[in-house]
Amino acid sequence: MTTGDGAPLRRLTPEDIRTLFLFESLDAGQLAWLAEQGRVERREAGALVYAEGDPAECFFVLLDGTVRLCRTVQGDQVEINRTAQRGVYGGATQAYLGDGRQYRNSMWALTDAEFFVLPAEKFAHAVRSWFPMAMHLLEGMFVGMRDTQALIGERERLLALGSLSAGLTHELNNPASAAVRATSSLRERIAGMRHKLAMIADGRIDGRRLHALVGLQEEAVERVAKAPTLSPMATSDAEDELTDWLDDRGLTGGWELAPTLVNGGLDVDWLERVRAAVGAEELEPAVRWLTYTVETELLMREIADAAIRISTLVGAAKQYSQLDRAPYQVVDVHELLDATLVMFKAKIAGVRLVREYDRSLPSIPAYAAELNQVWSNLIDNALGAMGGVGVLTVRTLGEHDQLIVEIADTGAGIPEEIRPRIFEPFFTTKPVGEGTGLGLDISYRIVVNKHHGDIRVTSVPGSTVFRVLLPISPEAPPAG
Repeated sequence: MTTGDGAPLRRLTPEDIRTLFLFESLDAGQLAWLAEQGRVERREAGALVYAEGDPAECFFVLLDGTVRLCRTVQGDQVEINRTAQRGVYGGATQAYLGDGRQYRNSMWALTDAEFFVLPAEKFAHAVRSWFPMAMHLLEGMFVGMRDTQALIGERERLLALGSLSAGLTHELNNPASAAVRATSSLRERIAGMRHKLAMIADGRIDGRRLHALVGLQEEAVERVAKAPTLSPMATSDAEDELTDWLDDRGLTGGWELAPTLVNGGLDVDWLERVRAAVGAEELEPAVRWLTYTVETELLMREIADAAIRISTLVGAAKQYSQLDRAPYQVVDVHELLDATLVMFKAKIAGVRLVREYDRSLPSIPAYAAELNQVWSNLIDNALGAMGGVGVLTVRTLGEHDQLIVEIADTGAGIPEEIRPRIFEPFFTTKPVGEGTGLGLDISYRIVVNKHHGDIRVTSVPGSTVFRVLLPISPEAPPAG
């Protein structure tokens, strides 16, 4: 017999098939049937073995070589696994469930590869007829787990989004409210400033003195921009000194004016210059006019600060979500970590946050949005373990050709007996209803399967450290 291209058709012997772990327990008759129904096929390095979405016609078992499995996510090829293990399989793996009409992923040969290939209908017949009881169990388990994981995964994503959205809304509300309050106060101060200006400019001050007063106003504006930050004790002393000076010269409410003048960086020497410029009889309206000037500058600075805070939060949200970025790109891990920490700012309140970044580390090619999901899962677990009190440490370092991110907490730790299970799907130590057990499983798959890195944990009471190891120069995913 020959293949479609005229090459001789090669088959495996029953003894060859028994060396594959999937078939090692079959009897002689079953092995002989597989040897008759199956065939050996080769693929060159870089070739597509089968494509996601195509009719699932064959079941493939790897005999030699290295392959990678990919899924298409919003038009991008996402690698989910790569292996050179002899005997691994893919293709029409669910044909026996009657759900094998299309390939659910794509397989690429990374090196020259050889496969034992079985038509889908033959594979389905073998499983159904040889293992009827196992078929019922597999069907129930597969359908049940698929539906459960879909429901719980969707719920977990919604809960995580709701939690982060609530935190972001809270953080945005603070500067937005500050800007609204400052704008309202600014409107009042400008109205008062116009009133005082009318009193000053009614002819009681000659042009020369008025010109000097305007010059002092400009100087006051410059001083506000450069005003030093004083300690509480120094601020109190400066306010007392100004209050005494104003009271001694007959100005009413000096204790109300002093804090504003001190915040603007103005002192007694500067007020003496004002008195010399306008005279004692016009000192009070001049000082009050200049105080309004200082207040308006301080309020505008407060509004500008609030706007910058809002812009920074929006930028962090965009960085976290990566909605306007390519899925696979060169990223600065520190920017991703900082964006994630901003999203958790409300939950971190009460916990001391320590950043220990090695800024000399290079940017790396990565799936940025997925890495942010990893940081979110690890930080959320760390905060939960500490119960709102403790130290959260986020550290980066480099070792050989790997970039390492550590998320450490001072919680109670992970018991040694359950540590090997923490990356299992649906395993959780949280009370019933409070955890789905998917966070660390998702994180593991993102780091290990998509980035070809590793994720490890060490834990003793008072110190739990998750280490995420990422290759600094990973192979970029091939096009197609």
